[in-house]
Amino acid sequence: MAEILLFHHAQGLTPGVVEFADWLRGSGHLVHTPDLFEGCTFDDLESGMRFIEELGFGEVIERGERAVEGLPHEVVYAGFSLGVLPAQKLAQTRAGARGALLFHSCVPVSEFGASWPQGVPVQVHAMEADPIFVGEGDIDAARALVEATEEAALFLYPGDQHLFADSSLPAYDAEASAILIQRVRGFLASR
Repeated sequence: MAEILLFHHAQGLTPGVVEFADWLRGSGHLVHTPDLFEGCTFDDLESGMRFIEELGFGEVIERGERAVEGLPHEVVYAGFSLGVLPAQKLAQTRAGARGALLFHSCVPVSEFGASWPQGVPVQVHAMEADPIFVGEGDIDAARALVEATEEAALFLYPGDQHLFADSSLPAYDAEASAILIQRVRGFLASR
């Protein structure tokens, strides 16, 4: 069993993120889903991004760091898109991380340190033609992370949807999500 801290995306803590966390719980894991937006959810990505621009990306990351207070150090950090920011930062900077699961996004390792910590496995999952993942450079950051890290994998799925693993959104892709869940299950089995 792993203890997991799962951060939501720019549309907030949607029913699809909660469902994903419940699936992890059903597999025997202890999952925390902090609400970085204090109850706000958004019908579309653009509205969520406007909210984040007002709030500030730094504040989102700080809220993620506060969410880990009181938790053990031996945690797997996971994030959907925007949630990758606090997940990746904590995986890189908080001692004892058991792993990182980065869904729909990846930032350059240099954002949070000189290198990825040794012994911390990581998986990155995204669609191969996602205009955000590909167009904003996340794919390049993910490839660099995989190349420089011993226990790292980048999984690209057919399609062009950004938040394809959130079952409550129109971008949801059941087939790709099923494969993602199978890979996550294997990753967590040894954590």
